[in-house]
Parts: sequence; structure tokens; C-alpha cells
Amino acid sequence: MEFPVRRRVAIFSLFFAWVCANGAIWDAAQVFAWGKMFAGYAQTMSVTEALRATFDPERPCELCLGVANAKETAKQQLPQAVEHSAEKLFLAIHAPARILFENSATEWPAVLASAAPKRTKSVPVPPPRA
Repeated sequence: MEFPVRRRVAIFSLFFAWVCANGAIWDAAQVFAWGKMFAGYAQTMSVTEALRATFDPERPCELCLGVANAKETAKQQLPQAVEHSAEKLFLAIHAPARILFENSATEWPAVLASAAPKRTKSVPVPPPRA
């Protein structure tokens, strides 16, 4: 029973690492910030006013500003794709060398054929069943 737990933990860990590597963790943090803002506004406003205030770009919360700053920092740290795009394109259209299969001789080599044992008796055949 130890392996299913280990497998689930491994799958979850890989999924979490993929989410972090793609920057989707900042999107999750933004959704959390919107939820927190909406909950705070909904205590004193109607639902429609709370939604408008939550998604109003003029009034971002501290968490929204932190997420925007982190996304901008992550974009600046990425290598520029323009420098490597030609190299990647070349590798994408690069055709590998063709593989050629050589037909082998139809007969056994003389050295192996002479060393192989030869059958002197006929092949035993089981009697027919009635």
C-alpha cells in the first residue's frame, strides 16, 4: 500500500513543479487576491458593487500589486526569445540523415554453415489422431 501513496505524491509534486515553472502560480495568487478582495467588499457592499470594486483596475490591493510586480520581474528574467528563434527554427526543420538498411546475403556464410550440425535422421512426426 506504500506505492499508491508514493505515486500520488510524485504526481502531485510534478504537477506543482510544472505549474510553478509555467508561471501559473502567479495566476493562482491573483485569483486568491480577487477572492479576498471580493469577500472584504461583499461585507459592506452589494454583490454587483463588490464585483465592480474587485475588478476595478484603479483600486488594486497590495496582493494584486505584488503579483503584478512578480510577473513583471519573471518576464525580465526570461532570456530573450528573439535571439534564439532562428536557431530553434533551424533545428525544427532540420532533416536527419536517412537510415539505409543493407540486404544481407540469402545464404549462410560458409564458415557457419560448415560448423553447424546436420540432421541425419528424419524429423519425428506425431501419429495422426483419429
